[in-house]
Amino acid sequence: MSVIAVQNIKTTYGISRISWQGDPCVPQQFIWDGLNCSNTDITTPPRIIHLNLSSSGLIGTITDVIQNLTLLETLDLSNNNLIGEVPDFLGNMKSLVFINISMNDLSGLIPQALQRKGLELFSQGNPRLCLSGSCLPPKPKPFPVAIVASVASVAIIIVAVLVLTFVLRKKRPSIVGAQQRQPSISSVNVTYTNSPVSSIQTNKRSFTYSEVLNMTNNFQRVVGEGGFGIVYHGTLYGYEQVAVKLLSQSSTQGYKQFKAEVDLLMRVHHTNLVNLVGYCNEGDHLALIYEFVSNGDLRQHLTGKGGRSIINWSIRLQIAVDAASGLEYLHIGCIPPMVHRDVKTTNILLDEQFKARLADFGLSRSFPVGDESHVSMMIAGTPGYLDPEYYRTNRLTEKSDVYSFGIVLLEMITNQPVIDQSREKSHITEWVGLEVNSGDIRSIMDPNLQEDYDSDSAWRIFDLAMSCVNPSSKRRPSMSQVVVELKECLESEKSRRNMSRGRMDSHRSAEVTVLVDTEMFPIAR
Repeated sequence: MSVIAVQNIKTTYGISRISWQGDPCVPQQFIWDGLNCSNTDITTPPRIIHLNLSSSGLIGTITDVIQNLTLLETLDLSNNNLIGEVPDFLGNMKSLVFINISMNDLSGLIPQALQRKGLELFSQGNPRLCLSGSCLPPKPKPFPVAIVASVASVAIIIVAVLVLTFVLRKKRPSIVGAQQRQPSISSVNVTYTNSPVSSIQTNKRSFTYSEVLNMTNNFQRVVGEGGFGIVYHGTLYGYEQVAVKLLSQSSTQGYKQFKAEVDLLMRVHHTNLVNLVGYCNEGDHLALIYEFVSNGDLRQHLTGKGGRSIINWSIRLQIAVDAASGLEYLHIGCIPPMVHRDVKTTNILLDEQFKARLADFGLSRSFPVGDESHVSMMIAGTPGYLDPEYYRTNRLTEKSDVYSFGIVLLEMITNQPVIDQSREKSHITEWVGLEVNSGDIRSIMDPNLQEDYDSDSAWRIFDLAMSCVNPSSKRRPSMSQVVVELKECLESEKSRRNMSRGRMDSHRSAEVTVLVDTEMFPIAR
């Protein structure tokens, strides 16, 4: 039913997205853009639970075919050219908890069924759409001519006074120096009254604490927690989802992390870095407002915690490329270069298409280049991911991020804890080294992958990870080298999958001659 319904939606609106071919939900790595499907066992077909058609150029009315998506939970039709009334059937779809029809040209009354408890409805940007009462503007009342004449006389007097005031001010000498002028909008000082740290120069939007309360619905929904404080879900402008990181009063870093994160994100922009929308700095209330990355973090999709799906090898490689590209940008694209200092799987966030974004820049610092290639500062990071050379020497370089990223790669390979005291070798680097002595990569590969991976690419990623965690920072690759190697592995994996699908489609597996190249198998290590 879901397949037929979404195919009819595609036909109705003439949607021509490249990915909208074949089955919308399977295989998982080829799921249609803008869709999310339920994860069920192999005996039950997946059902569409999220449909995002925002900014898709939709024309016409809201089609009643949507009601055939009986398990649909979220529907986004915003930023299109839809007309007509909002249909009643949307209110009768019991699974729906979120509807966004903002920024269209809809009209009439919003059905009472859509105002039920538990359903979030966003309808801003439809001037002719009404919540209740008549949608017709009130008739203008007659305006007496005498009143018009009186108002005109008063207006003339006011204009005369203003002109006289302006002439007199022109004759007075200026006593306001340039240093006393107000700052422009593009350079706003953000000063924390209880901190000696210098003020923040930023061109991001400043929000009041009351606005933060409003966008988070009084901090109703928690989506994460870290050393800085709790992260809440919020909604901006009625339709834009955001994540609001609120400073905890017990935070040991407090304003220093807050300032570091704003200072960094105000001057960087990359598709693989989480985007800062704005901040709140009002008295003791400090908050950072980010774009909301809705699909959880990498750790959740390795372990399956929080109801997240287990990702396959190809998606893991794509996520690794994205995260490495974000780090590469920090290391060579920023002026001055930046080191993240807290690279880990929980700080790699994923959107609905599993595109990765690095987050949490509270510990990030700039590092010198040229003759002075390191900077000394207080040790900071997460145990297990922390570069041992940095810990030992107190000398921070971009290679510290490379070490942490190597740990992330080992997690993606093994789905094992970074530190596990129950193992013979508690740290993941020591454990994998012991396990692969037999020369069998399968001994450390995540069982959830069910051996659906190219052993050659698996070995290459393992070797790359081990080079990243080399005890000597000088012998570790740069992030640019890491990106190149990861992209080659990803292309190899895509080729393997395409060949596998081609064999399945041909139905001629009996005619295939299997050629075994002994050189493709790595020797025992």
